[in-house]
Amino acid sequence: MGSIPDPGEVAADLTPQPPPSFDDFQRQTSLMTSCTLLWKELSDHFTTLEQNLQKKSDALKRKIQALDTDTKASLASIKKREVTIDGSLEIALERLDDRCEAALKSIDSDRDDGEVDDGDGLLLALKAFCLKMRSREFWKFVITKKKELDALRSQIPMALGECVDPPRFVLEAISEVFPVDRRGERSEKGNDLGWACVVILESLIPVVMDPVIGKSRLMVTPTVKKRASEIAETWKRSLEERGGIENVKTPDVHTFLQHLVTFGIVKREDFDLYRKLVVGSAWRKQMPKLAVSLGLGGEMPDMIKELIGRGQQLDAVHFTYEVGLVNKFPPVPLLKAFLRDAKKAAASIMEDPDNPGRATQLAVRKEQSALRAVIKCIEEYKLESEFPPENLKKRLEQLEKVKTEKKKPMPAAIPANKRTRANTAVPMPPAKAGRLTNAYVSSFPSQPPAFVRSPSHHPQQYPAAGIPAYASPPPPPPTVYGTPSPPSPYAAYSPEAVHHPIPGSYTLNYMPPPPAAYGGYPSGFAQAYHQQAYY
Repeated sequence: MGSIPDPGEVAADLTPQPPPSFDDFQRQTSLMTSCTLLWKELSDHFTTLEQNLQKKSDALKRKIQALDTDTKASLASIKKREVTIDGSLEIALERLDDRCEAALKSIDSDRDDGEVDDGDGLLLALKAFCLKMRSREFWKFVITKKKELDALRSQIPMALGECVDPPRFVLEAISEVFPVDRRGERSEKGNDLGWACVVILESLIPVVMDPVIGKSRLMVTPTVKKRASEIAETWKRSLEERGGIENVKTPDVHTFLQHLVTFGIVKREDFDLYRKLVVGSAWRKQMPKLAVSLGLGGEMPDMIKELIGRGQQLDAVHFTYEVGLVNKFPPVPLLKAFLRDAKKAAASIMEDPDNPGRATQLAVRKEQSALRAVIKCIEEYKLESEFPPENLKKRLEQLEKVKTEKKKPMPAAIPANKRTRANTAVPMPPAKAGRLTNAYVSSFPSQPPAFVRSPSHHPQQYPAAGIPAYASPPPPPPTVYGTPSPPSPYAAYSPEAVHHPIPGSYTLNYMPPPPAAYGGYPSGFAQAYHQQAYY
C-alpha cells in the first residue's frame, strides 16, 4: 500500500497563485511580435533567394541553348568547309591554269594597252599589268588615276582576277608606302597615297573569296598570310617612331585595318589596339564596317559612348546604324547636340581679337560644314519626319549670303581734292582723311559729327578762343555691301567750301562716331551673322 499524502502538502498545492503582472504580459506580447517579424523577414529572404536562383537558372538555360545553337552552327560550318574544300580547290586550280595561259599569251604579245581614255581602256591597262604580274607599273598607274576613283573601285577587282597570285601581287604593289613609306623626301610634300592602298586592298576581297562559301574562307596561301602578318607587325612597331597612336595619320590607320581584314589576320589579343585606332579615325566613312569586320561588334556600345563623350555625335550616329543600336542611342538628339557644339565652337572662334576677318571666315565655314553633314545624315537615314531639315537649309542659305556679301568689293570713295600749299587761301582736307581705317557703317550718322584737335600739334600753341565749327555736316560716307545711301539734305554744302583757315588757328580732323561692334567685327556683318535657332 502506498503512503498516505500529507494533508499539509495537499493544502499547500490548493493555495491560489497570484495573477500575472502587466509587465509580464507586455514582455510576452513583445516577444510574440519579434518572433512574427523575424519569421516574416526570414520568409522574405528565402523567397528572394529562391527567385534569384530561378533567374540565374533561366539565364544559364538560355546561355546553354545559345551555346548549343552556336555549336551546331559551327559544326555545320566546319562540315560545309570540309565538304566544299575539294570543290573550291578544283575551281581555284582551273582559274590558275587559265590565268597562267593568259599571262603567257600577254607576254608573247607586244600590244600596248591602256592608251584609250574611256573605261575600256582603263580596264585593259589594269588587266595588262595584272596578267604580267607587273606590280610596280600597276601601282604607278593607279596613283595617277585618283580622279577616276569610282571607275577604279569597279574595275580593279576584275583586273586582279587575271593575276596568277593576286594576294602576293597586292602586297608587292603597295609595298612602296606600306607598312613603311619608302619615298623619302617625296612623302614630305603631302602626297598621301593611303587612298590607293585602301582601294587595292578592298578590291582584293572579292577576288580571294571562296567561290563556294564566300567571305567566311579566304583563298590565301599560308606563305602569303605569314608575310601579311609580318607586315602588320612591322607597322605596329613603327607606331613608336611616329609618336604613338595619337600622332599616326588616318590614311595609314585605314590601310592597316583594311590590311588585317583583307588577309584575315585579325588577332584577338590586339583588340584594344584596334579599338583605339577605330575611335581615333571614326570620322572615316568605312570605319563602322571595318570595326564590325575586326570583331569589335560586342564593344560597339562602349565605343559609341566614347565618341559621344569626345563630341563626335555625328560619327556615333553612323556607328549606331551599322550595328543596329538606334533604339539605345536615338540619332536625333545626337544630331542636335552636334549642331549645338558646332555653334559654340563657331562663337568661340569669332572671339579671336587678333585676326577678326580670318576668325569670322573660319566660324562661318565651321557652321556650314556642320549643317551640311547633318543634312546629309538626315537624308541618308530618312530622318525627315523626326528632324525636318528645312530650317537647317535656310540657315545654310543665310551663311552663304553672308559669305557672298563679304567677298563683294567695297565701292570706291569719292576722291578728295588735292592738297594745296599752306600760303594760299584755298581749303585743304585733313592730312589723313583718306587713310581712315574704319568706314561708316550707317549711311547717315544719327549724331552730328565730332571734331577733335589734330594730334600733330600741341594744344598750347593755339589761342583759348573757340573756333567755329563747320556750318553743315559732312557729305554721306561710302556705302557698305552695296547698300545705297539716303539722300542728304546737306548735300549742297561742302565743308571745304565754307571753312577757310584762320591765321594762327589749328587744323580740324573729322572723326566719325565709332560703329557698334560684335566681337570685334563691324555691326553690319555681325547682324548678318547673328546665329538663329534652327531646330
